[in-house]
Amino acid sequence: MLDLTNIDAFYGNSPALQNVSLGVAKGEFLSVLGRNGVGKTTLMRAILGLMDRVTGSIMLDGQEINDKDTSDRALAGIGYVPQGRGILPKFTVRENLLMGTFATDEGNGEINEWVFELFPILKEFLNRRGGNLSGGQQQQLAIARALLTDPKVILLDEPTEGIQPNIVEQIEEVLVQLNQKHGLTVVLVAQNVELARRASHNFVLMDRGSISVRGPVNELTDDLVHRHMAV
Repeated sequence: MLDLTNIDAFYGNSPALQNVSLGVAKGEFLSVLGRNGVGKTTLMRAILGLMDRVTGSIMLDGQEINDKDTSDRALAGIGYVPQGRGILPKFTVRENLLMGTFATDEGNGEINEWVFELFPILKEFLNRRGGNLSGGQQQQLAIARALLTDPKVILLDEPTEGIQPNIVEQIEEVLVQLNQKHGLTVVLVAQNVELARRASHNFVLMDRGSISVRGPVNELTDDLVHRHMAV
């Protein structure tokens, strides 16, 4: 579903990713792990076309997208939940959700009711401004908005960071359901190792802008975590 080959990414002239190659199969749940500052968010930005320059190949469902604008990548099927959620605080929940519907070929402005089955609180708060929601509710809104783009693959950057535990559990349940029941391909950036172990099929560990270790999640040992993630 998503294939990166020999990706180098740059902020200005400064390299931020070096020779990253990565394949994510259709229906796979991949966790991208590592310490702060090792390139996890940069990897997401490179896939989205938000870096100053990216060389190499990025294929989505067999189609080269590294030559496409960010908006065209969204239309091609990449959904994104950024670190910090990225909702518009002065927009209502309804207006934030409607933004997701515009990143589809239909762009009909209709909110599919199934997102309210995943996150019932959003239906209750449709007319409330996004900035008046709790952090956990804002994260649910950000995920629902990304799902309304009808993605082939969804990228999530630290979706449980700073969220109350009960909402973390709900978000985890939704992500697992989307992946296992609906076959959505998921790429999760996380430092929550236990979440990665419970939800993922495979993992990669990043260090200094490169992938240092990869494998099935049952090989994500405590020793690996200590060596690559301990501060």
